[in-house]
Amino acid sequence: MRLTGAQIICECLLEQGVDTVFGYPGGQVLNIYDALYDYTEAGKIKHILTAHEQGAAHAADGYARASGKTGVCIATSGPGATNLVTGIATAYMDSVPLVAITGNVPCGLLGLDSFQEVDITGVTIPVTKHNFLIKRIENLADTLREAFYIANSGRKGPVLVDIPKDVTAALYDYVPRPPKSAEISYEIGEEALNQVLYMLQSSKRPFLYAGGGIISSDGEKELAEFAEKLDAPVSCTLMCQGGFDQTNPRYMGMLGMHGTKASSLAIKECDLFVAVGTRFSDRVLCNAGNFAKGKPIIHIDIDPAEFNKNIHIAARIRGDARKVLSLLCQKLERQSHWEWMANIAQWKEQYPLAQSSKNPSAATPKEILETLNRLTDSKAILTTEVGQHQMWAAQFYTFRKARQFISSGGLGTMGYGLGAAMGAKMACPDQTVVNIAGDGSFHMNLNELSTAAKHNIPIIEMVFNNEVLGMVRQWQKLFYAHRFSQTTLEKTTDYLKLAEAFGIKGYRIACREDIEPVLRDALQQEIPVLIECVIDRDLNVLPMVPAGNSVEEPLLTIEDGAM
Repeated sequence: MRLTGAQIICECLLEQGVDTVFGYPGGQVLNIYDALYDYTEAGKIKHILTAHEQGAAHAADGYARASGKTGVCIATSGPGATNLVTGIATAYMDSVPLVAITGNVPCGLLGLDSFQEVDITGVTIPVTKHNFLIKRIENLADTLREAFYIANSGRKGPVLVDIPKDVTAALYDYVPRPPKSAEISYEIGEEALNQVLYMLQSSKRPFLYAGGGIISSDGEKELAEFAEKLDAPVSCTLMCQGGFDQTNPRYMGMLGMHGTKASSLAIKECDLFVAVGTRFSDRVLCNAGNFAKGKPIIHIDIDPAEFNKNIHIAARIRGDARKVLSLLCQKLERQSHWEWMANIAQWKEQYPLAQSSKNPSAATPKEILETLNRLTDSKAILTTEVGQHQMWAAQFYTFRKARQFISSGGLGTMGYGLGAAMGAKMACPDQTVVNIAGDGSFHMNLNELSTAAKHNIPIIEMVFNNEVLGMVRQWQKLFYAHRFSQTTLEKTTDYLKLAEAFGIKGYRIACREDIEPVLRDALQQEIPVLIECVIDRDLNVLPMVPAGNSVEEPLLTIEDGAM
């Protein structure tokens, strides 16, 4: 078939199994959008027009995390392309497969400071696995195919493809091809495998720690089987919420800056730390010099660059988390650590996650999230913005399956969740999708409510309104003598009127008695809704490990560390 470059782009998307794209048109992608017109009219590709290109990138990211497929976003040159950068960086830090397609000025105008010209490949080098500038129509199809292959191979991540306008207008013969398999197998050395097996079988008090690699590899079944075989307690990173069934007695909660007391005691008393699919970020290590001090660490990860990067390890296996765990389950004899597991159960009972307000009639995030959990039978997909509400969502909703919790972990992107919620709902239309936001994050990208309304994407936008930047205020309370510089927002936004203005349904939870009736009604709607949850500004995220302190000694009350 002889097609234009724009038509070839659409055909390549279909080759890769893409059914939904998110984007915003502009001058240098007019040819692409003209071609998309036919594909959307024919029902082959859905296009979601967002309010801003950043929203398109976050939506593509949320789509990818919820579905396990590659997210796709499209933007024009210059400011359109640069508006994608925060979303691309978010996907890069959390290893999310994403292909961003940007237009650029015609080849003859490149490098001349032409109108809306930006060297977007130069801009995005640090935050993409790879990027391409396609100057010849002959290379277009194969480059797009390679972009999808790279995004899904090894440690997944975003790839940007920049296409000048004249390339999208040129004609060339298109030959369909099946998608290139993203499977990459790593040979696991017998010596490394035997060393790990020996360490596992010698341990009396193992600690199993799982990260986002479990989600990326679809390895939650193998993780559960391995935990049983090893007879070990399990803690998950923020990126692995739902990767292990949280109703399982083995689950201890998160580890790290806002991890549970049970997890902190377990790392203090364990004799072996087994990390799978995690990169040991500073939010987990807290003080790297004191993390699991004197305890041997086994690290299983697909990216060799992570070995010994942030912490010294005793043994390593490079490979896909699901495949490595499957192999270990075959080789490992069933272990028994009943006394160790009894200690874990005791610590969990002794140090439950708690939250209370000085006003007994006030709604608390804990009660709101636990009620939401009950009413949705632990089956909803929760996306989040970044801040206190993000941690409360991870702490108080019970995630039982992978891809239920979608959040910006590595970059910590405020304004991420609303776009991600729309993407997740497009990927999983039969599931309830709730975005948990703080009022600070909400105001960054609230314009995307217009997108949810326009396309009737029935998500629930839940805003915890405490009129402050809660997490930053919490740090100011601890370390800056209650000098709340620029963290008291007190915006005059009327959330119910705002919802009405956008054409969606609005609710307010002002006290405890409102929680259940509001949530019940909101969950029955088949349109997007906004729920304002009025909460106490002095509620804190606890436990908390102050920067530089040992992860083994979290604060259980904020007064313990007030300075």
